[in-house]
Formats: sequence, structure tokens, C-alpha cells
Amino acid sequence: MASADLRRELHCSICLSIYTDPVTLRCGHNFCRVCIDHVLDTQEASGAYTCPDCRAECQERPALQRNITLCNIVGRFLCTRPDQEETGIFCTYCVDSPVPAAKSCLLCEASLCDNHLRVHSKSAKHVLCDPTTALGNRKCSVHKKVLEYYCTEDAACICVYCSAGEHRGHHVESLDDASKKTKRKLRNVLKKLTIKRVRAEKRVQSLQERRREDQGKAAGVTETVTALFRDIRRHLDDLEKRVLSEISRQEHRVSLSVSDLIQQLEIKRDQMSRKMRHIEELCNMSDPVTVLQEPDTGDLCDTEDTERHDIQVRGAGDLDVGLISETLHTLSDIITGINTGIYVQEATDILLDVTEAGDTESDIITGINTGIYVQEATDILLDENTAGNNVQISGDRKTASWSDINQNRPVTPERFRCDQVISTRGFSSGRHYWEVDVNKSEYWRMGMCYPSIGRRGRRSVIGENKKSWGLVRYINQYFVIHDSIAIRLPDNIPCDRVRVYLDYEAGQLSFYTLCDPIRHLHTFTASLTEPLHAVIGFLGGLSVGDDGITICGEVRSWEKLP
Repeated sequence: MASADLRRELHCSICLSIYTDPVTLRCGHNFCRVCIDHVLDTQEASGAYTCPDCRAECQERPALQRNITLCNIVGRFLCTRPDQEETGIFCTYCVDSPVPAAKSCLLCEASLCDNHLRVHSKSAKHVLCDPTTALGNRKCSVHKKVLEYYCTEDAACICVYCSAGEHRGHHVESLDDASKKTKRKLRNVLKKLTIKRVRAEKRVQSLQERRREDQGKAAGVTETVTALFRDIRRHLDDLEKRVLSEISRQEHRVSLSVSDLIQQLEIKRDQMSRKMRHIEELCNMSDPVTVLQEPDTGDLCDTEDTERHDIQVRGAGDLDVGLISETLHTLSDIITGINTGIYVQEATDILLDVTEAGDTESDIITGINTGIYVQEATDILLDENTAGNNVQISGDRKTASWSDINQNRPVTPERFRCDQVISTRGFSSGRHYWEVDVNKSEYWRMGMCYPSIGRRGRRSVIGENKKSWGLVRYINQYFVIHDSIAIRLPDNIPCDRVRVYLDYEAGQLSFYTLCDPIRHLHTFTASLTEPLHAVIGFLGGLSVGDDGITICGEVRSWEKLP
């Protein structure tokens, strides 16, 4: 009995089994670590934790202290009672000391050890089974008879009286047969679940491998972009050294020239000082004969040489800003090896257009002295509703050409009576640029205009009014024109493709030729009051046979980051 009492003291109040890794709460009660952890997990949502035995409450999750003494006691007890560790069920008839049960009798509702089993009734009514404490569950709750059958229709275990009573006519099977069928179904389910689990594990492995590959690709792209910008910084440093060296060289040249002029002027100053002193002496003489008979009087009155020297001094020379600007323009040649295009508007305004970085598509623009900009790309299309009747528009609305065949378009207020067409989209803010292929046309006008430009008469032609700014090609000569004032550009301009650059807020419209290197043609500056549209025009019959002008690619636009 003492051993049985000791065993009860070693039972966890949660799982009702012998302690496994016992731990102690602050209140002194002991539990299996797994059992109390599960209880505390369920209490976590309530915000308070209580002891399952005494209901002692605490706001924070209690720390679990391992009860070493109780662990040792449990260990020694299990070592002395190995059979009890296996079943934990004892013979009902062994009163003096607990003896492990070998079988349980469903009729007697008792567990028997080997000794009592030998003297137990061998009658078929006494059904023996493995040791169990739930003997009541093995009998019919109505007839108190052993459950022997299984009703498939009602999914219930029944006794022999139930099969002849309320379950009469139902399909009934023995418990063993029903159990075997259920086990077969469970094994099939287990097999399917096993297959699904294997597939899930393979999917997890595949996704993990995919994640590793993506991480590797990201690392590779990062390394490529880092190297790209490192090269850009290196080339910018080289360009800075070249420009500063050019400025220093020019400063030295101008300094030498000015120093030489200063030396000449100092000699001339000394000569003029001597001449002035001689003149003063002559002016102070009282004898007129002596003054008039002075042999150098004519030379003393001659100042023409001094004036010519003054002119020479004023033209001694300045820094060649144009040459410095050209040096900046060559930046596109320097960066070509790293897939970076460079476009220069002014000597102090350099825009870097990074169009490719590794395997990723990234449009990045770094504006030196102007901040950082995000690049966006949109289409620019020609508006056929504004095209003159001798202007032919391609299906993609990117190319315009002159045709001697009248298109017989309807007369509308927005249609030009001259041979030109404007774009559908206008720009009222921001920075934008696009490119135009003019390689296949000899006579043309192009540029930008307000939408309120006239639609008929000479004053509606590009550049012949205050509402448009244009670039013109005529007999291998180039002009920029605005308000009927034309400025001829230098000859021998290689002009297969033109870039138009608009900075609306600054009121600047610039033209570049995309030759090698990029060449700046002209910049218009104006106070813009309306949206600006791209415009293309032709010089009438002179454009016969030309294949037209094509807008290449998309418009690139920038908005300053906040």
C-alpha cells in the first residue's frame, strides 16, 4: 500500500501519469514540463497565468524551475518498478501490494495478474483483453453487456441485445472486422497524406533553392551595379582632372600673354614718362623760338601708336570657355565602355543617363549640381487631326513625310493649312528629351510650339511667330529660328539624329546632334506660358522624295525626388 500511495504522489495532476521532467511553479506545485507549458500557452491570450492546482495567479508567464529532487525520486521509482512503467495498471485482487495486471476481464470489470488469471473462469462470457482502466467503455450503457458488434449505419458499437433490438435490420459487423476496415481506410489516408507531405517537402526544398538562387542573383546584380557606379565615379574624377587641367593650361597661357603685355606696357610707360617730362620742360620755356625749333615736336604730339597698343592690350585673350565645354561634351566617349550615355546642356549641367545595370532594367538619372531625378518614359505621337493635307502620317504615328498627293482630310479649326503637324501630348512642367531621326530628309523644320499657334498663313509656320521655336535644314545649311529671326549655324554639321531637350521651369529649349561626340547646336530661352507640343514641318515641294522624319523611342522625363 505504501508503494501505491507513493505512486499516486508521483502523478502529474494534468496528464495523471508519472512525472516526466518535473518542474515547480512559484506556488510549489509540480507538473510535467510539457504539460504545464501547454497549459501556459493556452492561458497566454487571457493575459494572466494561473496554477492548475491552487489557481495562484500572476501577470507574467512564470519561470519553470526543474525539481531535481523529484526527478531523482521518479527515476529510482521507475527503476524498481519496470513493469509499472509499461502499463501502469495493477491487479484488482492483489490488495497487499500492487502487482502489474496481465489481462482485464470485461465481464468482471477487473484486471488480473498472472496468478489470478490462472484461476479465472475460462467461460466464453468472460472476455479477456489487454490491461485497461476504461472497462466501462467496453460495455453497452443500456444492457450492460460486452460490446461485440459495430453498426455501420449508425456508426456505433453495440451489444448482442442491441443488434436484435433497435439496430435490427441494420448492417452489423464484428468489432474486429469493422476495426480492420477502419484501419485499412486510415492506412489509405495515411498513405495519401504521406505522399502529400513528401510533395510539400519537395516544394519547400524547391522554394528554398529558388530563394537561394534569387539571393545569389541579387548579390550578382548588386556587385555589377556597384562596379558600374565605381567606374562612373572614376571616369568623373578623370574628367574633372582633365577639365581642371585645361583651365589651368589656359590660365597659364593667358597669364604668360598678359605678363608679356605688362612688360611691354611698362617699357612704353617709361618712354611716355620721359616724353611727358620733356614736354613739361618745353611747356615751361619762355622762349618761343626754342620751343618751335625743337626737332622732336611732331613725334611728341603723335599718340596713334599708344592707341593701337591699347587695342592690342584689350584683345590679349580670355579663357576659352567653349573649349572647356567641348571637353565636357567628350564625357560620352569616356563612359561608352560602361553603357552609360552622357548628355551635356551647359558646362555646369551634366545629366548622366544610366540605361542598363547588369540583368536588371533600371532608369536612373543623376543630375550634377541639380539633384537626383527618377526617369520615366512615355510615348510621343503625332496628331493626325492637325496634319496639313500634304503631310502623310505613318500607322504608328511616329513618322511624318511630305506627299504631293493631297490627303483630302476634313477642314477643321485645328488643322494646319501649311505642311506641318504637332504632337498629341504637350509639356507644361518638368524636364524632357526625345530624339528625331532626320537622316532620310533634306528639307525640314522641327521644334516646339504652343497649341495656340495659328493654323493658316505664313505666320503659322514653325519659327515664323512668337509661339514656336524651330531648327531648320535648307540646302545643307542649318538655322534656328524664332519670331522670324533666323540664326545660321556653322557648316559641316553631321545631323542624322537630333535630340530635343526641354527644361520647362528654366524656360530652355535646346537642340543637339547625336554625332560623335554629341554636339550642342543652340538653346532658346523664354518665359513659357503655355504647354509646348513637338512640331514637324516640311518645305513644300522641296521635300519630294524624302522618306520623312521619325520620332525615335519614347520621351524621357524627370521629376525631382522629395
